[in-house]
Amino acid sequence: MAHLDRITRNPSVMGGKPCVRGIRVTVGTVVGLVAAGHSFNDILAAYPYLEEEDIRQALAYAAWRVEEIEVPLPAA
Repeated sequence: MAHLDRITRNPSVMGGKPCVRGIRVTVGTVVGLVAAGHSFNDILAAYPYLEEEDIRQALAYAAWRVEEIEVPLPAA
């Protein structure tokens, strides 16, 4: 996985969802905006405290998570 120093998780921020730099903007929000067809410039205008690298890392994090698989553990 690429070095994603802008993606944080904190149980006291947005219920522990992955966020951008600890602020209340989730990776899911950013990815959803891109998926809906918004350009980076649109997103940066709507969220002026974000930076282009924040969007890139949110997308990279989402791509990494999609590649993971969950393996159920047998009941003890």
